Amino acid sequence: MSCPSAPDPSRRTVLATGSALGGALLTSGLTTPAIAAEQADQVDETTTSLQDPWRSVLDDADMVWQLMPTDWYEGPFLGNGFLGSGIYAEPGAASTAVRFNVQHSEVQDHRPEFGSLFGLARLPIGHFTLEPVGAITGVDWRLSLHDAELTGTLTTEKGTLSLRALVHNDRSVLAVEVTPSEGERGFRWVFHPAEAISPRAAFKPLPDGYQGNPPARVADHDGVSAAVQPLLAGGQHVTAWRERTRGRSRTLYAHVAYSHPQTTALDRALRTVRTTAQLPYSALAVTHRAWWHAYYRKSFLSVPDARIQRFYWIQLYKAASAARRDAPVMATSGPWLEPTPWPNTWWNLNAQLEYWLIHGSNHLELDAITRALSEFRDNLAKEVAAPYRADSIGIPRTTDPHLVNGAAGTLTGYGVGIPGQDPPTPEVGDLTWALHNVWLSYRHTMDQSILRDVLFPLLRKAINYYLHFTEPGPDGKLHLPATFSPEYGGDSRDCNYDLMLLTWGCRTLIESAELLGIEDPLLPRWQEVLAKRTPYPTDANGFMIGADIPFAKSHRHYSHLLAVYPLYELTGRTPDERALIEKSLAHWVGFEGALQGYTFTGAASMSALLGKGEDALNYLGELMTRFIKPNTMYLESGPVIETPLSAAQSLHDMICQSWGGVIRVFPALPAAWADLAVHNFRTQGAFLLSAHRRGGTTRWVEVFSEAGAPCVVRHGIAGPLDVRDRRGHPLRYTDAGSGAVHLTLRKGESALITTRGDRPDLTVAPVRPNGDAPRWGLPVA
Repeated sequence: MSCPSAPDPSRRTVLATGSALGGALLTSGLTTPAIAAEQADQVDETTTSLQDPWRSVLDDADMVWQLMPTDWYEGPFLGNGFLGSGIYAEPGAASTAVRFNVQHSEVQDHRPEFGSLFGLARLPIGHFTLEPVGAITGVDWRLSLHDAELTGTLTTEKGTLSLRALVHNDRSVLAVEVTPSEGERGFRWVFHPAEAISPRAAFKPLPDGYQGNPPARVADHDGVSAAVQPLLAGGQHVTAWRERTRGRSRTLYAHVAYSHPQTTALDRALRTVRTTAQLPYSALAVTHRAWWHAYYRKSFLSVPDARIQRFYWIQLYKAASAARRDAPVMATSGPWLEPTPWPNTWWNLNAQLEYWLIHGSNHLELDAITRALSEFRDNLAKEVAAPYRADSIGIPRTTDPHLVNGAAGTLTGYGVGIPGQDPPTPEVGDLTWALHNVWLSYRHTMDQSILRDVLFPLLRKAINYYLHFTEPGPDGKLHLPATFSPEYGGDSRDCNYDLMLLTWGCRTLIESAELLGIEDPLLPRWQEVLAKRTPYPTDANGFMIGADIPFAKSHRHYSHLLAVYPLYELTGRTPDERALIEKSLAHWVGFEGALQGYTFTGAASMSALLGKGEDALNYLGELMTRFIKPNTMYLESGPVIETPLSAAQSLHDMICQSWGGVIRVFPALPAAWADLAVHNFRTQGAFLLSAHRRGGTTRWVEVFSEAGAPCVVRHGIAGPLDVRDRRGHPLRYTDAGSGAVHLTLRKGESALITTRGDRPDLTVAPVRPNGDAPRWGLPVA
């Protein structure tokens, strides 16, 4: 439910001057150019972008606003994985106020009897309005990705307001410094507490017996204001703020704290604001910027399409603004909560897509999925029916940050349906798909603790749930009873969504047990599934939804194609298999009507798998033209963020793929991308890949091994090769066929692959764009 544009005076607090209501960069394992880049970042901030490739691409990607943004889909956004602020004109008062939302990814309700979308929903907190003296006549803002700060001016009929704003990385404080001209010295900040009710209430009827939480109580606490929101289920969330004047500038400091079932949030919020407000904005910015500068330098990518390159770096900014390892798994709108039909975490596609880009971009510090599945694993057993809890686990379509669905308080007492018994939606595969993300984190780091402590024990129990229902049919094959393919509608036997996940899960368990040296008693069952499971149902149009349901209508989800992407169980190894993939892909995207943004990111990645760079680029072009909003956010029935983030992964898939034990360099580039630069791209096997392409030719490829894993590189360099170590000494290699080499690299070793006799420039630098493109945001045309 949206907040009223003109709240009752009793529900707001006015601040005015004098009122009583007043990263260090880790260099281990980085290639030589990366170490040089780290040193470059130590120079004075006056270093020009031309001398610093990261600064160059980031400054170029900055979003600008020369028109006033009017909503979530247009405005700047700030965040640190917990506290988030979206900034745009106050609805209904665009000429008199600018809204700074204040939302927090941990703040939720705790009434499981009303389910995950009402009783456990994320709760809106409120917003500040910046209210100038005069009517707003102009805006000139810039969101610096490099510094993760919004800067610029508001022009009014009475003067100007110059502002700087950030959500501090470590302190989780929204700080906004405003310097007014003489005519705007009387501007004010106003806080508007939101009604603490599920945001789904704006779209769906309230469940019987559900009521909103009581109103927030606003009071002064020795110069720090606080809005205390009590919760009916116990606990509270608190927004505390203070304004400080230094010279002509006034700085707002705001912090959100949350506690359940305790009521300790108030003390923490007041303490944080008091401590932080002692520091001027410029001092806060120093430590904030340091984290962000180090973050970006963990990888580098430059393509000659200016709009896509800018979009990509904005997604890296967005990911770190919305995700951290210790933050909740991203809900559908990240930390920037708005009225939405989906006010929690979604597990049948959204969560998976949100985190794919962290692997190639070398940002495992954002991996909340692995951490959450491990930390809250005990809750996963409660989501399957009681007879299966001893050896099985599952995750429902939606949960809160603790992986609780709320179905335990219902008549069934569980959230994951029973195959063949629980119409209409026994959606079984969501946990196995989420665990594929965990597998990706293991493969990209080769960290055996992820495999041993998280993936293997959880995947074993997730696959156990399937094994309870897998039975032989008259044909001697193993079959599944009716389950649900996400979002298509209707239950089907031998649903491809589940057969594909079951196959990947059994194969992964067998390989993991061997790597871990585990003689598991279930090994024969997993082997039996791989040997005897029924083939994936197909018809003349390709993959069906399941044995009972053909693919016969427009459908945004690629749940019936997971074996192709992202599982890479089917990759076109044979002409028949390739033809089946091509036919299925064309049939899927051929139905207009229900297609959405992530339809086109999935199609782009599948095209990249097939080596079709032109098709992949065309699908991304369709996405940009039809679905991506001015600030790179995304809309379906409500605000969602998974699709733009997954588009960054589609770009990764065009530039590098590493499934099946082979690193494929530039596997699906369109002809127009003759020049390209990638640096410290993380691949499976825990390799860091750097490569440059010039004039349509790959000039050099370097791989650095973090784990000493087997290394096969399909390099794309024609003719005789030189393969050398970091000191320039020749390295032995074996021709692996199809333009690939097999290298034996120990942990900490690297190999540089070039045409024989070539000594290319290894400097990290952006490539020249093929043409100009408008910036993201709302620039004047």
